[in-house]
Amino acid sequence: MADAEKTTRLEATRFDRDFLRSALALAAKPDIDHFLYICDTPIAPDDLRRKQARKKLVYAVTAEPIAAELQSRKQRALVIPAYDYSRVERVKVALVSALAQGAFKEGDLVLCMTGRVGHPPDTLMQMRIGGSLDDRVAIEGIKVGEEFNSQVVDALIQLALQIGQEGYEGHPVGTIITIGDHNAVLEKSRQITINPFQGLGESERNVLDPRIREAIKNFSVLDGAFVIREDGVVLSAGRYLSAGDEAATQCLALVVSQTSGAVRLFKEGGILLELHQSARRT
Repeated sequence: MADAEKTTRLEATRFDRDFLRSALALAAKPDIDHFLYICDTPIAPDDLRRKQARKKLVYAVTAEPIAAELQSRKQRALVIPAYDYSRVERVKVALVSALAQGAFKEGDLVLCMTGRVGHPPDTLMQMRIGGSLDDRVAIEGIKVGEEFNSQVVDALIQLALQIGQEGYEGHPVGTIITIGDHNAVLEKSRQITINPFQGLGESERNVLDPRIREAIKNFSVLDGAFVIREDGVVLSAGRYLSAGDEAATQCLALVVSQTSGAVRLFKEGGILLELHQSARRT
């Protein structure tokens, strides 16, 4: 029995390598602009040697040190959350980060390879950035508008995913984060709790600072919404939004479901992006 199990593992390993080589062969084709490899284990140098796909390779990994090591080797890499999403959700998150960082542009054809966290990639997906996909994977090239800072939007999407996944001290929480058109949002809302960001200098309350993102995560237990300026400055927490107010402005609205942990990005009442957690952390 042990020999049979060993043989199965060896066969699976051979198949994984054959599958990767097939994906690299597809990625090398002229039609493909980028090969998005969503896995923490880098591709072996021998598998990339003399491969056209090497020039198209973009890694999506779950830890900064892994990304830094890849970048030191002159390879492109970006960091995504380490949560155990479904395969489609992992592709969505990686595409959002890649687009926000300018790695891809509208019209690019991306071959995405992914799998479960901690396992070899087992899935290939072809995505046209800006294409009309029913599952909104390409989210229309993240057409949030030139008035929004893509780094700010990306940072807040990642933060919303953390809130949906982790909650607060083991308890699920939901929240709303508005981005942009802040004057209109403030006019159409009212403060219902003490604003913990009041009195801080602008440089001390920008969401591009990891400490401020951690503060927002902690304050997500408060009733009310966060109001954030286009450039990432947090103006307020604990705002009461009347029904429909976020749709009546030109802001973006990130909504985290307390029930499911799902994250939805709205603009003008329509959903631009929808991300579902496969399992919440307990």
